[in-house]
Amino acid sequence: MAVKALYDYKYPAADRAEIFGEDQLLYVHWLGNPLFCSAGCFRAPQAMSFNDFVSEMVVPFASTDPEFDPASIASWQLFDDAFDPGDGTSSLKDLGVGHKALLKFTTA
Repeated sequence: MAVKALYDYKYPAADRAEIFGEDQLLYVHWLGNPLFCSAGCFRAPQAMSFNDFVSEMVVPFASTDPEFDPASIASWQLFDDAFDPGDGTSSLKDLGVGHKALLKFTTA
């Protein structure tokens, strides 16, 4: 359902990209896990490698599920498209993971 403002809304969003400088907000959702009903939000440097992002941010987040095994991550999606981070050494920015992107993963 759309919302119609009765006046001009003149306030800039508090989470716009220029507020974060070299960092960005990233959402991460573990698909199919009933303990995580929605995505978690992380502030990460754009220059951080994908492997570092996973090991430093995603693994601690997902490890709150005692059955999580980092080696069980089977696939990634960026929004709704398949996402292949390659060898994981490229930066988030170089991989096209931008501000407020939604990364989803599944486990085997």
